[in-house]
Amino acid sequence: MSPETFYIKFRGVRGGYPMPGTTTLKYGGNTTCFEVRASQHLIIVDGGTGIISLGQEMLQAHRTRGEPLQAVLLFTHLHHDHTQGMPFFVPLRHPEATLYIYGAAPSETHTLQDELYRAVIPPVFPLGTEELFSRQYYEHIRDGDCLVLTDPALPPVLFGLAEREALQRIPPDAVTIRVHHGYHHPRAGVLIFRISYLGRSLVIATDTEGYVGGDQKLIAFAREADLLVHDAEYDEHEYAATSLVRQGWGHSTWRMAVEVAQQAQVKRLALHHHNPNHDDAYLEDMERRARELFPATFMAQEGQVVALL
Repeated sequence: MSPETFYIKFRGVRGGYPMPGTTTLKYGGNTTCFEVRASQHLIIVDGGTGIISLGQEMLQAHRTRGEPLQAVLLFTHLHHDHTQGMPFFVPLRHPEATLYIYGAAPSETHTLQDELYRAVIPPVFPLGTEELFSRQYYEHIRDGDCLVLTDPALPPVLFGLAEREALQRIPPDAVTIRVHHGYHHPRAGVLIFRISYLGRSLVIATDTEGYVGGDQKLIAFAREADLLVHDAEYDEHEYAATSLVRQGWGHSTWRMAVEVAQQAQVKRLALHHHNPNHDDAYLEDMERRARELFPATFMAQEGQVVALL
């Protein structure tokens, strides 16, 4: 990768469960996974089924071009549609892979590693921990933290909120990942990430539910980002339906996402976490209506690459 590389590739854009078939060919059916390349670093956000093809491509690049099997994995939260691809993520079981894995502490008695292992070993998967040959380094992160990536040969450095003064001394070409904890998703909320490199910023805010007047903390966190990826699972009539109350489920309408983008003055908005019941035609119509209010909006598509440099 070039030192000036900075892009996001949408590996999985669907929420809830995978939805393959002829009605989802344009936007895709795999569940949440983002591939971010910044300088020489690979950053993966969430491990839905979209991570499976990414892992296969990483292994192929390692075999044919000698690229390192190394990545930073960030988990917004551990709901099934954000982890269900992990048992089939081949670097996790490769002896030459190094994975730096970050997420919120699930509880006072369980660690991030404990909970991820529940998804990749028996009884839900046939292979046990003895088959996890990769080098895995787990660390809990929380609101206000910042990860700094410099030399790809070195592990990320984690700065807590009390250490913010140290960030003034990091190299200008470092990649930074700031952490915001939103509490409006059952039951422990989600982590939202702002990834920055060479003056450009990407904010990933999936599984978040809007507030009246806009989520002001998220708006401040996303201020003037070059790209905001925001949950938009529901159309307005679905969210407000009385037959099935979706308020409090931790997901937004496309209008909520637009409201954040407008107030935060971001450059572009990607609508994400598509409802499994929304086919390509439905999503096209949602995108059209969102663009009427915020023209720099697009509906995220599986395989789509958006350059930030």
